[in-house]
Amino acid sequence: MIKTLPSISAQIDEKLINQVIKNNFALLAPSFFTLTSNWFIRAYDHFKDIDKFVIIIYLINKDLIFFRKNGVKIDYETFYRDKSIEIDKINISDISKDLNIPKESTRRKILDLEKSGVIKKSGKKIFIIRDTLYSARATNTLNEIATILHEFNKILKKEKLVNEVFSVKEIIASMKVNFSFCLYQFNKFWFSYMDRWRDELKDLEILCIGMVVLINAVKNKKFNPKKNLRSFQKQLMGSDFRGVNAMSISEITGIPRPTVVRKLKYLIDKKFLHIDKKKLITFNAKESAFTTTTKMVDQNMLGLSNFIYRVFNQIKIINSI
Repeated sequence: MIKTLPSISAQIDEKLINQVIKNNFALLAPSFFTLTSNWFIRAYDHFKDIDKFVIIIYLINKDLIFFRKNGVKIDYETFYRDKSIEIDKINISDISKDLNIPKESTRRKILDLEKSGVIKKSGKKIFIIRDTLYSARATNTLNEIATILHEFNKILKKEKLVNEVFSVKEIIASMKVNFSFCLYQFNKFWFSYMDRWRDELKDLEILCIGMVVLINAVKNKKFNPKKNLRSFQKQLMGSDFRGVNAMSISEITGIPRPTVVRKLKYLIDKKFLHIDKKKLITFNAKESAFTTTTKMVDQNMLGLSNFIYRVFNQIKIINSI
């Protein structure tokens, strides 16, 4: 486990973290986009409906907010051990507004979750049963976050902003000790991330499908972009000459092929993606889609910078200079 180290607050600030990310985005992109793509695939796998999983995470996050307000820190094992979550005085309108999901859709999805035994309702109270809480545990997400932090830590070491690089295993151990705080900070970043894309696409399954096409381009071994964010974005467009077909996307995401085809058409019509004569889809945002993507990435990197700053500061991941 990582030993207690000096706080980074006096050594490296949030603006510097954001600048480091912008200057070295190509080094962080594979781990960041792996997290984003895998998160949505796992979310769909739980209930065959991403929004249902998001609702569960939203309800779990109510516990994290309570801990945060009361200055309580819960470690990973304690958080998931022998407990259910009781959320008091919450209604459909609150969930609908906070998650930007239409009220009737929210009502229907909560009813489905209740019928399937995932949650229980008693008046305005909602109970998340222990099996649901355990199945939704953030183990894979924790590993992927730790990988991002490790890659970021390596960049800081290379730029002589810190003296030591901690392993992914060490970072996971430290995050587990500070689990409730770290998960709260991630959810804060993640809910904002999803809200932005929902405003644009109206559907997180569309984003899930688009992310598979995007990461296929990012992880192309022949793709060798410059490190900075703007160059990376421009070079990524149209860089993937392999492409991926609808059947492969369906197999990767678990989303039925007819649904994938329909939602791919939306992304292609909006010019986020391109389809060739062989029905292979590549990431090549043009015109307004490129502008939207650029704006989203800038906002997401600000959010990521805030998340990294707060988590590094809390778990004291960075060594003193």
